[in-house]
Amino acid sequence: MSGTSLMVATTALVGFALADDKIYASLPFTLQLLATMFTSIPAAMLMAKIGRKSSFLMGAVIAMMGALTCAYAVMEHNFLFFTLGSILIGIFSGFANYYRFTAADSVTAEYKSRAISYVLAGGVLAAIIGPNLANYTKDMISNATFAGSYTAIIGLYLLSFILLSFLDLPHVKPATNTKQNSGRSLHEIIRQPRYLIALISGTLGYATMTLVMTATPLAMQHHEHVYSDTAFVIQWHVLGMFAPSFFTGNLIKRYDLLPVMFTRALLGLACIFINLIGTSVSHFWFALLLLGISWNFLFIGATTLLTETYNENEKFKAQALNDFFLFSVVASASLFAGILHHKLGWQFVNYLAIPAIIGIIISLVWLYKIDKIQHVQPEHEMIDEATNTAEN
Repeated sequence: MSGTSLMVATTALVGFALADDKIYASLPFTLQLLATMFTSIPAAMLMAKIGRKSSFLMGAVIAMMGALTCAYAVMEHNFLFFTLGSILIGIFSGFANYYRFTAADSVTAEYKSRAISYVLAGGVLAAIIGPNLANYTKDMISNATFAGSYTAIIGLYLLSFILLSFLDLPHVKPATNTKQNSGRSLHEIIRQPRYLIALISGTLGYATMTLVMTATPLAMQHHEHVYSDTAFVIQWHVLGMFAPSFFTGNLIKRYDLLPVMFTRALLGLACIFINLIGTSVSHFWFALLLLGISWNFLFIGATTLLTETYNENEKFKAQALNDFFLFSVVASASLFAGILHHKLGWQFVNYLAIPAIIGIIISLVWLYKIDKIQHVQPEHEMIDEATNTAEN
């Protein structure tokens, strides 16, 4: 997460400096997200075959290679190599995104939201480490702004590799009965309304956050704010993304998913409103802080909802499909953030986020109606009933 927050704070600016056509400033970050998307399914398949731990270690090695490539690209002023390095870091993220599912799958149903929250709570340190590391090391290598930053995060990925080597997760081999092992088809899993709601709300929430977040450094540069202010805003945004994780799981357990996720939608609207009424550092700071908090509530809520819609033998394909679809939309949001900001301006970017938030509200109303009809029957009980019926 520290590496990701550093990339968020720097990639668009480095892309702007290296690209011949400035419209492609956000392309490296977009391709990073696309790489995450395309890695999500192969990563899940690899985890099913060789286990989570070995796959996570492989991802950390790829991350180190990506950071080294980014540093070299900045020193050589090579946009193509910088894009390649961003892609490698995106591949790593395709593996690392399964940290939250790994935690959720390791505990009983009542603790899933807490487990996901605690994993994401690591982002609190990331909010401090990432942007500050970028700010303090950006001039470490002369005549190559931010090359030192990418060199520094190699150390973070190396530390991650060392910590992952202590991870103790049993690798469950596939059962000999392949039909029983595979569970229901993806088509059957997707048809569940709660799975669709988790997918839609999680995707739209993440895409909204990415659209506004990616355009923010460009907007602040356009309004002639110094980079230290940009790093400050991104730092507080990442804090907003992860600090609530210490209590989001408890809020979900106490008040249920729906109120927490609906609060996210309202905070998202507040963020857009603040961005539209001013462009001072204070406006950027408060708006991005609210955007981060709103993402936290929705992402943890959507992930928790998703974990209730599949059985143990269906988890890899259900999780992989969710992340593949999610990051395909998120990557598009990142790409259009740079293009739309360059062509149509900061306000248009924010106006574009409003329909996505409305889509989230509609999906939550759908969830409310489903819960009302089903009297909030736990989804995993319905899955067990459906599975038993199918087996019989």
